[in-house]
Amino acid sequence: MPRPAKTADGQRKPGVREQAVIASRANLLRAATRIFAKHGFAGGRVGQISKAAKSYDRMIYYYFGSKEGLYIAVIEDIYRRMNEAEEALALDEHQPVESLETVVRFVCGYYRKHPEFVTLLNNENLLQGRHIAKMQSAQQYSSPAISVLQLLLAAGSAQGVFRDDIAVQDVYMMIAALGYFPQSNRFTLSEFLGQRIDDPAASARWEAFVVDAVLRTVMREPVPHNESPSPHGEPPTWQKPPPPPPRAKSSSATSA
Repeated sequence: MPRPAKTADGQRKPGVREQAVIASRANLLRAATRIFAKHGFAGGRVGQISKAAKSYDRMIYYYFGSKEGLYIAVIEDIYRRMNEAEEALALDEHQPVESLETVVRFVCGYYRKHPEFVTLLNNENLLQGRHIAKMQSAQQYSSPAISVLQLLLAAGSAQGVFRDDIAVQDVYMMIAALGYFPQSNRFTLSEFLGQRIDDPAASARWEAFVVDAVLRTVMREPVPHNESPSPHGEPPTWQKPPPPPPRAKSSSATSA
């Protein structure tokens, strides 16, 4: 009797039937991600999802148990994919400044390249996190990012370049907030500011600004403005405006 084939790391390769199950489930997840991102949890219908996946309603119930089970699986999947992308970054704890910049650029770029991630999280926050609270592994998806930042902050502190009085959770929220907000509010902000904030030039300028803001926050010595990081080797274009000129005294005040 032939032995099961194994992968390079010694794991058993899935058989044909198992591969078909994996592919079918993944196809439903991809379709559900698109539908829920477009219509939200309430508006996304099981029939829409199965049709988009070229599958059947019963397969959703077979793999995920319910529409809610599918939605929770979608939330878990988008976090998992972001974690896997972050784990693939080439980071060097011996170069904490450059590595922290890489993390910041990754976060900003990931939100920008994956609008469905932002939309789904917006929707879940409107639902007050009722579904993410049911995830068995919600905290495990934030722990890798927290661990990476903790390692870099500790390495930078040991080298004397980073402050040692900053909580890693605060740095994590700062990066996430500055990367997330322009994407979650890109339509209203574009109208409010009178310019597209998500075009390539504006996105690059904002990303450089975020890198600059994070480094200024964590470094022991302030980053000189003309040395702040930028994707084009230039500082961000925004600078604090000069104070207004003093108002001239009125003629009555002069004569008095």
